[in-house]
Amino acid sequence: MSKTRDGRASARSAVVEPGGAGRRPPGPPETDGEALGAAADGPLRDGPDGGVTGGRAAGAGPAVRLTNLTKVFPGTVALSGVDMEILPGEIHGLVGGNGSGKSTLIKILAGVHQGEPGGTVEVGGQAFAADHASPELAHRCGIRVVHQDLGVFLDMTLAENLSLGHGFDTGPAGRIRWRRIRARTAELIDRFEIQATPRTLLRDMSRAGQTQVAIARALQDLDDGAGGLLILDEPTTALPEHEVSLLLGSLKRYAAAGQSILYVSHRIGEMLDLTDRVTVLRDSRLQGTYPTAELDEDGLIRAIVGRELEAADRPAPPPRAATSVLSVDRLHAGPLRDVSIRVDPGEILGVAGLLGSGRSELLRAIFGDLPVESGTIELDGDRRRWRHPADAIAAGVALVPENRAEEAAFLDQSVYANIGIGSLGRYWRGLRLRDRRMRADGAGLMAEFGVKGASERALISTLSGGNQQKVILARWMRREPRLLLLDEPTQGVDIGARAEIYALVRQAVSRGMAVIVVASDFDELALVSDRAVVLREGRVIADVPRDELTAEVLTQLTHSEGRR
Repeated sequence: MSKTRDGRASARSAVVEPGGAGRRPPGPPETDGEALGAAADGPLRDGPDGGVTGGRAAGAGPAVRLTNLTKVFPGTVALSGVDMEILPGEIHGLVGGNGSGKSTLIKILAGVHQGEPGGTVEVGGQAFAADHASPELAHRCGIRVVHQDLGVFLDMTLAENLSLGHGFDTGPAGRIRWRRIRARTAELIDRFEIQATPRTLLRDMSRAGQTQVAIARALQDLDDGAGGLLILDEPTTALPEHEVSLLLGSLKRYAAAGQSILYVSHRIGEMLDLTDRVTVLRDSRLQGTYPTAELDEDGLIRAIVGRELEAADRPAPPPRAATSVLSVDRLHAGPLRDVSIRVDPGEILGVAGLLGSGRSELLRAIFGDLPVESGTIELDGDRRRWRHPADAIAAGVALVPENRAEEAAFLDQSVYANIGIGSLGRYWRGLRLRDRRMRADGAGLMAEFGVKGASERALISTLSGGNQQKVILARWMRREPRLLLLDEPTQGVDIGARAEIYALVRQAVSRGMAVIVVASDFDELALVSDRAVVLREGRVIADVPRDELTAEVLTQLTHSEGRR
């Protein structure tokens, strides 16, 4: 055993061979026994309802063991023979490209999907067969999942949110015993170190604080918050940098107390800083499990994508054009105050700023989705004042919004319908929709944009996040817009798909299209942008030229009080 950065014990095991076969991490006899699930009272077996059986003495061997997890959808192997172990008190990372099988594995653990026969899940000595997985069995085994969408109720108090996950304490005639509930909540606040009171509204808490509440709600019925398995799926996606540190510090404390955590994120730096070991999935198979202390960023990226990933070379910026594609002068809209920017043909302008700086509102105002109070917007030298986004689209402006699921993708529709909906006019003949032509075009654009899916008829909801984003890009870029607005275009997208998305954007830029990119990842913004502006409290406080554009400069400017 060795010590992690915060001093807790952690096994630094050998690499698990691709496909899950071969060497296992060394361990006591219980770890390498004759059969997974061998328990004090007999081997793993299905109960009459496929329920929880077996049980090993607490503390013996891994806290979690997954064996031969496989999932086949019609025409697609989503997960193939994955073996994995998580140790007591370990923060175990799970990474992989879009379509690698991460989401499928989590859904089997949570009982949302059932795996194929032969797979097993064991947590704390209790086990169930993967083909009998259900939310009830997962919960009985102590598996708790906190999703990116936290599922908290902002207009309810902390005490009410925690009671929803536990049950309200009621007395005679069904009266709620609020005094007892608040006392119990105070104990949980102390146990999980939440900076709030039982009466605090969730709306008044930071996003990191809300995430802590979601974690406390999930773990409140487990012994001392140190039982079962806590799964966190992209918990920091919507967090500003200072709140990320707050949340990760909390997770380290939970692990130090013995809580096993499976941490899923596309953020490579977080994986290296937070986790003890990292399991990598690629193309539905186990690529390997690695001690984090033996990895660097390049090594982890190579494991994820299976090759060296080269940053796309930025071509030399075009000469300053006489007429810009977009010129915004002294714009006032929503939180924006006196904002002036310009974007030239063939240029990618980055927009940096903290949450609340007005970065997303800038894109919405340009797109006609936020009323302009004063100031001017010019497109190709012509002054514009759009009353509706449809006017902006007709003029050659396209927006890929931050919230893809709610504002861009039609999740209950096919891939080809999601692509074609941006150009429906070309498919109508009289009163008849030419569906066959739309399907054919959708298939062609899937190939052109590298969208991986069963077919153009597949529901877009079955695609990974990166492939969904490519579909949205295909929808708009086929229209060859003059100006493309991208709000967090790679949020929830793996490192390989991220490079592919920006390569597609760069190709369009080389043909004269102008792009504005909003991204909270400053490393990414510095890499893809030709120039960047920094917003704070609705104002542009800096315009950073290409030769000064680094993540460090953007970080300093967003947090400084000066202006340049």
